[in-house]
Amino acid sequence: MAVVTGGAGFIGSHMVDLLISDGFHVRVVDNLVGGSLRNISMHIDSGRAEFYEVDIRLLQDHPGIFEDAEFVFHFAGIGDIVPSIEHPEEYMSVNVQGTVTVLQMARRSRRLKKFVYAASSSCFGLANTPTTENHPIDTKYPYALSKYLGELACLHWGAVYQVPVNAVRIFNAYGIRSRTNGAYGAVFGVFLRQLIEGRPLTVVGDGEQSRDFVYVTDVARAFHIVANKAPSGEVYNLGNGNPQSVNRLVELLNPKGVEFIPDRPGEPRCTHADVTKLKSLGWASLVEFEQGVSEMLENIEYWKAAPLWDSRSIKEATKTWFKHMGKVD
Repeated sequence: MAVVTGGAGFIGSHMVDLLISDGFHVRVVDNLVGGSLRNISMHIDSGRAEFYEVDIRLLQDHPGIFEDAEFVFHFAGIGDIVPSIEHPEEYMSVNVQGTVTVLQMARRSRRLKKFVYAASSSCFGLANTPTTENHPIDTKYPYALSKYLGELACLHWGAVYQVPVNAVRIFNAYGIRSRTNGAYGAVFGVFLRQLIEGRPLTVVGDGEQSRDFVYVTDVARAFHIVANKAPSGEVYNLGNGNPQSVNRLVELLNPKGVEFIPDRPGEPRCTHADVTKLKSLGWASLVEFEQGVSEMLENIEYWKAAPLWDSRSIKEATKTWFKHMGKVD
């Protein structure tokens, strides 16, 4: 039996798919703020998954969820980066204290083989590339800090309480079922909703910045391999290892127009994961960027419910970011 927190969300639901295909019964924990039952309804209907609508900070009220769990995959948390500038206390509460609560609950399982934490490459800040696991940490904004503190908590629980833990630092995950509600955030959700409406795509800066996009099914496979093969206490970078520019994404989407908006301070020009360590476990990316984008375009109707952003609304949503991040080296 496995537990997946955030299991109705973007990456978590794909993790549920993979675990069920591997013969596991899965208990899914999600408060449905960012997740959706439609992502896992087929598994609930089949009886292969149980669903618990619970905030991870309140898991102590539901001790039975973790009973006899062999694996715990912890994806739950607040993932939007820009709003962390305005609401840092909420990010610390959910991403740090929430993680501690999940760790404490996982300790109750006498059958626990591995706890795998979804960490973030944002901990590296404006990093040298390709970025290895031992690159200096430089958290530039509250989201990055909260995710890194959650990672440290996991490793601490491993050292002090002998919880068998690993952390996987995800670079730029993309794919179907990515979040369609909430604050201004991931480029794919913004672009696909604009594409549906025939609006110009709002490209930050000159579009030549590149990101190490890794497809969501490759992400789930990496977590599965780490859970089964990695020595406890190790941290792994997870990207495709082949960064793509935003302009290349725009080219593949083939929009009716493009509007360039101001570059955001505090964000790296390039993200590029050195995945040598992860590959040593037998993982390899199977989905090329063009294939992944094509898959999203085939399912573009999913993003009809996403907010429609334009340059004016983006400027309003990011004004606090510019105010504070413009002062960060």
